[in-house]
Amino acid sequence: MENFTIPCKSSPPTPILPSKLGNPSEFSLRHAKPIISFSRKTLPKFTDTHLNYLCKNGQFSEAITVLDSIAQIGSKVPPTTYMNLLQSCIDTNSIQLGRKLHEHIDLVEEINPFVETKLVSMYAKCGFLDDARKVFHAMRERNLYTWSAMIGACLRDQRWKEVVELFFSMMKDGVLPDYFLFPKILQACGNCSNIEATKLIHSIAVRCNLTSCIHVNNSILAVYAKCGNLEWARRFFDNMDERDGVSWNAIISGYCHKGESGEARRLFDAMSKEGIEPGLVTWNTLIASHNQLRHCDVAMELMRRMESCGITPDVYTWTSMISGFAQNNRKHQSLDFFKKMLLAGVQPNGITITSAISACTSLKSLNQGLEIYSLAIKMGFIDDVLVGNSLIDMFSKCGEVEAAQKIFSMIPDKDVYTWNSMIGGYCQAKYCGKAYELFTKMQESDVHPNAVTWNVMITGYMQNGDADQAMDLFQRMEKDGKIKRNTASWNSLVSGYLQLGEKNKAFGVFRQMQAYCVNPNSVTILSVLPSCANLVAMKKVKEIHGSVLRRNLESEIPVANALIDTYAKSGNIAYSRIIFDTMSSKDTITWNSAISGYVLHGRSDVALDLFDQMKKSGFKPNRGTFANIIHAYSLAGKVDEGTQAFHSITEDYQIIPGLEHYSAMVDLYGRSGRLQEAMEFIEGMPIEPDSSVWGALFTACRIYGNLALAVRAGEHLLVSEPGNVLIQQLMLQAYALCGKSEDISKLRKFGRDYPKKKFLGQCWIEVKNSLHTFISGDRLKLCSIFLNLWLQNIEEKAKTPDFCNELCVEEEEEEIGWIHSEKLAFAFALSGSPSVPQSIRIMKNLRMCGDCHRIAKYISVAFGCDIYLSDAKSFHHFSNGRCSCGDYW
Repeated sequence: MENFTIPCKSSPPTPILPSKLGNPSEFSLRHAKPIISFSRKTLPKFTDTHLNYLCKNGQFSEAITVLDSIAQIGSKVPPTTYMNLLQSCIDTNSIQLGRKLHEHIDLVEEINPFVETKLVSMYAKCGFLDDARKVFHAMRERNLYTWSAMIGACLRDQRWKEVVELFFSMMKDGVLPDYFLFPKILQACGNCSNIEATKLIHSIAVRCNLTSCIHVNNSILAVYAKCGNLEWARRFFDNMDERDGVSWNAIISGYCHKGESGEARRLFDAMSKEGIEPGLVTWNTLIASHNQLRHCDVAMELMRRMESCGITPDVYTWTSMISGFAQNNRKHQSLDFFKKMLLAGVQPNGITITSAISACTSLKSLNQGLEIYSLAIKMGFIDDVLVGNSLIDMFSKCGEVEAAQKIFSMIPDKDVYTWNSMIGGYCQAKYCGKAYELFTKMQESDVHPNAVTWNVMITGYMQNGDADQAMDLFQRMEKDGKIKRNTASWNSLVSGYLQLGEKNKAFGVFRQMQAYCVNPNSVTILSVLPSCANLVAMKKVKEIHGSVLRRNLESEIPVANALIDTYAKSGNIAYSRIIFDTMSSKDTITWNSAISGYVLHGRSDVALDLFDQMKKSGFKPNRGTFANIIHAYSLAGKVDEGTQAFHSITEDYQIIPGLEHYSAMVDLYGRSGRLQEAMEFIEGMPIEPDSSVWGALFTACRIYGNLALAVRAGEHLLVSEPGNVLIQQLMLQAYALCGKSEDISKLRKFGRDYPKKKFLGQCWIEVKNSLHTFISGDRLKLCSIFLNLWLQNIEEKAKTPDFCNELCVEEEEEEIGWIHSEKLAFAFALSGSPSVPQSIRIMKNLRMCGDCHRIAKYISVAFGCDIYLSDAKSFHHFSNGRCSCGDYW
């Protein structure tokens, strides 16, 4: 050790006394006890032995009394005796005795660096780092042990940066670490990710020939791996002359933390080949890594292998598996593993309990949660703040707010998450008043609200429809709370306004947050994009897309998926395809979004081609995929292929078909005119048909003129949705066509409010960055004689009917002088512009009637423009006299 210590030139040591001594009366002699008399200046040997005896037997008060007597006669104590007394303070964690000893430091015969170092250790190990630091800085001479004591004190207090600073100060003082201190300093470097200090220590270790010590080498390797510098770590590992299990664990852990599980597995296998059998720590590292990477099945297989090798999984193994399943949306398996763990006799820890409760919360399984709650009580985890927080969250989300409140009151040391969970629970239960009361109490407590607290309150008020109160909190957040608003704060307003149907206000907040230089994140984009998934919001979609590109969010799969879907629904399938083709990685939702986009636009050929590509790429179709594919076969008129796809849902993919699949099958048969097969299919359904199934049959009957079956389907629709006035209106027309006056009377009695609730057709069109609304029969929009003449002229030219067999049963009837809203929109877009627009985009609230559909097809030919129109039933793209719906809607 002397070889690595550079001597320091300094003045002779002086006694170190506390800055503030206690009251002298506290240290005065007690005359009730015998006083031992000594000759002046010389301390008899038996007194030294007596002091050591008193320390060993815990008689510290008597030892202090002896020291007082020694001080009174002017004698001194040996340094070793004084250090033994300080060690007794450390062993008993007695800071009061330690302070009294510090007051008597002038009794030591020779105050050397070892005595002062012991004093530093005493303060540090008793938990008084500031006092230790004062003694340390007052020392005129510091040796390796002194620096080690101070560095050890900072390590215990997890002051990693301070340890590194002390290392540099130590070097300036001419003192080099030894092979015991090197690993401690390296540990601090790893925890504060100081790679430069690590490289310096590495070079010093090489110069001091300490790299022959495997303990030092393992510490250097561990820091390189922990800091993510795998190139340096691997080079160092490969050059190590000697490697043990710790070395292998360090390099494997480094690759695991970087997400390179493949290389970690290769090293794991190489470890066994080198004759070092992986231990419990190695297995746990690998299992935890795979769980974090969502490779839960691989982790489970590793756990089986581990057991087959004779290594019993411990609590960390089980906890890794339980939390891995819980975090990867495999909640049932998470709880199954928790039960297996208990059966295996392994006692869970707080993190295990928390993970299991979290799984119960996601499943809304209160009964299982209560079982785990009982177990937590029996095992004494009820005071654990992590367990308590998870219980509050579970009870709140399962609607048991009172139970959550009881848990909240039982937690002795509440942290900010405890308060936030309870406030969030009240907000979710729509008790915003109680939430605000607790929010106020929190401000008065030792735990102050953070950004999450304010955001929870803002979200709570928004969800309860009180946008004004939410905005007031949002504005007060920085002024009163002194908390900087973050992206989540703005997201609370954006999503809140969208939930309240205030799309324009939501988009205004989205623009304002960027004006305030707050970057939208993926949550913001995924909130605001769906509100623009319509034909009159294309410019907004492009604006959001620009924001995505500026923030480099396009690489996030959910964001790219949302853009594909939104562009398709806003009428730009070409943009959807560009995004799809440029994605470096895709998931099942990506393929589904692209397929559904092409189905929406009537491009069944492309949709089916994408389906084939999806399967070839190794992606497994899900429920949503098959609903779209059956619709694609329906558009293509491929009934047999569609039927085969329906059967494969169960036979090949073990998916139980839902109502969306049955509805698609009725559409498949109906679109091809096979109405009887459609009816037989409905009658053979294992589940009760809903309005979507009967609605699909009704559409087919209307298109193909089967009045009797239309009436039957309509009557089922009335049963499914008795309060739907539109269905009542359609059935009145159907009964009138059948001449069933009695049924008309019954229906009018059944829906006596029908005449008062006549639905008006409305449509919206964007022209020159302005959104215009048209209502059927609105004569104010036809004040121009030219506009009226224009419409009459168009209707004359588009007289030829398209549908010979179609039943004249419409959601919106066109009476004399009563012009449908889309016709008004056509006239406004085409007659009021000096040049014909390339495309017209219109949204309508009701199903487009046959006459308007014919007019739109004519306009697309006569004016050479594309018309995109989405109504309550279908998406229509009119181009060159044809419609993407195939005249079936």
